Amino acid sequence: MIFRQLFDPASSTYTYLLGDAAGGNAVILDPVREQAGRDIALVRELGLRLAWIVETHVHADHVTGALALKRATGARTAVSQHCGATGFDLMFDHEYHLEFGGESLRAIATPGHTPGSSSFLWQDRLLSGDTLLIGGCGRTDFQQGDAASLYDSITKRLFTLPDDTLVYPGHDYNGRHVSTIAEERNTNPRLAGVSRAQFIEIMKNLNLPMPARMAEAVPANLRGGGH
Repeated sequence: MIFRQLFDPASSTYTYLLGDAAGGNAVILDPVREQAGRDIALVRELGLRLAWIVETHVHADHVTGALALKRATGARTAVSQHCGATGFDLMFDHEYHLEFGGESLRAIATPGHTPGSSSFLWQDRLLSGDTLLIGGCGRTDFQQGDAASLYDSITKRLFTLPDDTLVYPGHDYNGRHVSTIAEERNTNPRLAGVSRAQFIEIMKNLNLPMPARMAEAVPANLRGGGH
């Protein structure tokens, strides 16, 4: 098993590279355009063949590196069919299993941050995108976000996974890298002991600034990173 957690400081985005060590096939999740050179170099350094480029959702804070990676490697691109995106090779749905060599990445539909937000289960780890963060969760105040749906996605789908499932988020702004389902269920301040109604109220009153690159990123990402 090959697993790498990569970071883009400008957007605090985590990109993940998953590899089938036996067959040499790999998947990259949530690449950032400005980091495409780094990602391509790592794939080659590890002797892998990039099979899939996967998005957890349509991002608002960075432009995806999907198109640059596809052009460089010939890999196929994938995103949830509920994102309303175009320019991707595969539009998947809940419980789709993305095969790469002898490995399989299981898609879990987790709408709320956006309608097409997805998380992915691979072996003992959950790649939670912007749905579940370490000590937080994705915001719901733009891109058709819905706090009630997010609460249900986290509590009914993610929090039902085994306690020791490792949680690897799509972002972290405090230098944290990994958590577990048990930790987030028991200590996440937005979710631990919080009712659905309380969660909706919390999300309604976050008053966060809009992402600086939203006007550029969303249209580009709806086209798979194209211009």
